Amino acid sequence: MNLDFTPAFTDWRALLSGATVTVEVTICALLLSCLLGLLIGIGRLNPQRRMVYGISSVYLSCFRGTPLLVQLFIWFFGLPRFGLLLPAFACGVLGLGMYSASYVSEIVRGAIQSVDKGQMEAARSLGMSGRQAMFKIILPQAFVRMIPPLGNEFISLIKNSALVSLLTIHDLMHEGQKIISVSYRSLEIYLVIAVIYWLMTTFVTMALRSVELRLKAGGMVQ
Repeated sequence: MNLDFTPAFTDWRALLSGATVTVEVTICALLLSCLLGLLIGIGRLNPQRRMVYGISSVYLSCFRGTPLLVQLFIWFFGLPRFGLLLPAFACGVLGLGMYSASYVSEIVRGAIQSVDKGQMEAARSLGMSGRQAMFKIILPQAFVRMIPPLGNEFISLIKNSALVSLLTIHDLMHEGQKIISVSYRSLEIYLVIAVIYWLMTTFVTMALRSVELRLKAGGMVQ
């Protein structure tokens, strides 16, 4: 069996363009997932606030309990049934972001709960409200502990973003499939795509490792 990577090298600009779109989708989805995950994670901290806790729990159950691909199709094919016509890029970001938020919320909740409860009590004794104590005292400490698991979620987002090609988004996978349709060199193109995804996730892993080492050197993480 002879491998011919010529089509990949010939159309490298298309693959580069697709990789750029993949990064854009991933970053937008990560920002959305962090915002929603923060709100949902905080909402699940206090079961006594039944409505907020209930809504957060239902969200968590629905989005973690159904496949990402199905959720993406609901956004892309379902919304037009209600007269909402969103661009494919927006559907991809919403699908990835809201799915990822269900996992980020548990990262947020676990990080907040890992902060010593005495921190909240001390802040309240100084006259801070519960909200002030949360955002000025608790969250800054919890954020440092969120960085490693959030990094893992970022890597998962990069890999899961390959599914948005099914929504006609011109990401790395979509551009690769276009090359395959012309060259018929599926194995070679998929190998190149795999290497590009590997390079992206490796870069993120190394960057996060560097941040974690700096935090440890500064004594901010155990």
